[in-house]
Amino acid sequence: MKIGKTRFATERRTIMRVTYRAVTATLSAAVAGMLLVPAASACALGDQPGPLAIQQLLPDAQNPMALATFSSLARDQSSASSATSASLVGMWSFQLISQGNTTRNPSIADGAQLNFGYIQFHSDETEIQNSGARSPAQQNFCLGVWQKTGRYTYQVNHYALNYNGSTGVLMGRIILIETLTLSPGGTSFSGTFVENVFDTTGNKTDHLTGQITAQRMTLDTTTP
Repeated sequence: MKIGKTRFATERRTIMRVTYRAVTATLSAAVAGMLLVPAASACALGDQPGPLAIQQLLPDAQNPMALATFSSLARDQSSASSATSASLVGMWSFQLISQGNTTRNPSIADGAQLNFGYIQFHSDETEIQNSGARSPAQQNFCLGVWQKTGRYTYQVNHYALNYNGSTGVLMGRIILIETLTLSPGGTSFSGTFVENVFDTTGNKTDHLTGQITAQRMTLDTTTP
């Protein structure tokens, strides 16, 4: 009888050790999975290969010429003096810069570059964006609509789908709202953005804010 109890106790300890190891392995995998989940944002923050580059924020986000170089000022003044009115229509090289996300978890420093790439604004008040910080597997192309709100000001509503780059599963949708100011010569624009991220059931899961800056791409543009 005593032998039976001893064997039972030994087997019980063995089962408990195996169970403990299995639970530990499962929890470890779950934690690792959470750490590897990309930020749920199709147009701003994606899977970053390393530390985010820090850019200079504009002192006034609605003044695209605030940090302009002498040569860019000259180009803009030359364009402004032409008979053609400045327009948002065309192709642009852009970047999204974080501002106001330091209390987010994880925190993002002011000035951190969240995204970059190319935008095309069309005359029918639609636009398309190719996001350089996103892989094609996550969905790096987004679509939007725009409207002129003043002589040099515009409102953009940008819509995106967000996929898990490893599984291809749809993670949710994103709405990026931009308030832009075009330079008088139409060679650059800047402004602010607010990004709201939603899961597949429509619950908001993230919120980002920052500045957007862009330079017009033309036939004379020879650098990215």
